[in-house]
Amino acid sequence: MKFKLDTPSLAQHPITVLMVDDSRLICAAVKKMLKDQQDITFHFCTDSHKAEEMAEQVKPTVILQDLIMPGINGLDMVRIFRSNPVTSQVPLIVLSAEEEPAIKAESFALGANDYMVKLPDAVEVIARIRYHSNSYINLLQRDEAFQALKESQERLEVRNRFIRETFGRYLSDDVVNSLLETPEGLNLGGEKRKVTIMMADLRGFTSLGERLAPEMVVKVINNYLEEMTSIIINYNGTIDEFIGDAILAIFGAPHRGNDDAERAVACAVEMQMAMQKVNLKNREQNLPEVKMGIGLNTGEVVVGNIGSEKRAKYGVVGSNVNLASRIESYTIGGQILISQSTKDEIGPILMVTKEMKVEPKGVKQPISIFNVGGIGGKYNLFISENQREPLKKLPNKVELLFSLCLGKDIDDRLFNGSISMLSLREAEIETEKKVEPMSNLKIKLLGQNGDPIPVDLYGKVIEVNDHPNRLLVHFTSIPLMAEAYFNGLLATCSSNEI
Repeated sequence: MKFKLDTPSLAQHPITVLMVDDSRLICAAVKKMLKDQQDITFHFCTDSHKAEEMAEQVKPTVILQDLIMPGINGLDMVRIFRSNPVTSQVPLIVLSAEEEPAIKAESFALGANDYMVKLPDAVEVIARIRYHSNSYINLLQRDEAFQALKESQERLEVRNRFIRETFGRYLSDDVVNSLLETPEGLNLGGEKRKVTIMMADLRGFTSLGERLAPEMVVKVINNYLEEMTSIIINYNGTIDEFIGDAILAIFGAPHRGNDDAERAVACAVEMQMAMQKVNLKNREQNLPEVKMGIGLNTGEVVVGNIGSEKRAKYGVVGSNVNLASRIESYTIGGQILISQSTKDEIGPILMVTKEMKVEPKGVKQPISIFNVGGIGGKYNLFISENQREPLKKLPNKVELLFSLCLGKDIDDRLFNGSISMLSLREAEIETEKKVEPMSNLKIKLLGQNGDPIPVDLYGKVIEVNDHPNRLLVHFTSIPLMAEAYFNGLLATCSSNEI
């Protein structure tokens, strides 16, 4: 991805003389005067009717024009040369047999640059030819330099338009302006830099996408991405890429600040607050509501232009990017989880509501992650706590089968369990299988006859009680059939609640 904006070198213009005189003897005399001048090219024309055509061919830097010509008067030839765009600015020296003030004045009035009584001394002829030719060559080079500058500006504008079109949809204006000022930043290559990485993802969207028509899926994603993109850009974040319904964003590259982590968390809080607007738009379009989880991590990564000369992207790579993705996978809808490093970068203005110990894949020891409730200081943004619906005790347990979701894959093994307590968003599941907190489950409900109900549920284990083995599961996706089934079950419940 390179742009060459060098100004092309100016053309070299040799001194070229065109002499228009019906006397071959005079033309030969001038040619002899110039024979030792290696940088001067001499042409002559004895036919006034062909002089204009010859001038267009040889492109002279000076014209020597005789006043007395058969066919076309010498002064008329001056008019012709000045009316032709090719020769309108070429220096023109009028040649006359004698000094006549009236003729000289008329020659100058018609546009002649000089007047000589023929034939002068060779030194004078050469001097005048060089003087007028060099002036004209300087004029040509000035015009060429201006044109080259104009073309360079046009290429620069093309390059700038490319940067704005490519990066303007993902970066704030000041970041784009920074790239425009330092175009070498578009070269392939990277550097190590401390940044805060954000991974945002719609919870349960995979199963939602399986139930919706393709055009509805695209509308849901676009409503979500349109709102989130605007917020990220407002906080000077760089959108690395969209991965389906997920967003990977960077705070600290290419534009680095002293408050990268703060801006990232404030951005995440505002994004969660904006989900209300996203869902309002979804409801207006008869689309389902969605919830988002956000994970943040701060650490050193390699950041820069990655790819080839034919196709490249500005992005980040490194273990800290993977950790941000792992942290995000622990979230439930409406939640922001951050790493210890991000928490340490921010300080007391950060509102943390809960600390959890997790063991992400690829990390040797358990780490602490923190649930963010808001951020104070100049941001003063806080997420309103969603009131959890109380769980109701079911008169009869609902049997189920569940499997563990391992990243993007689902374990083929099925485990038995039963729902003893229920709300529309959460359930207490009793099972003999030991399950770690923050695990993701795929659940199949069983009817009274033991046959599976033809609908899949997805949930995340948010609490584990080992005595007996009970899991508090937050449903990340509830199909309409399951919601109707739950409403029927809840209608039969007593007022017993936990």
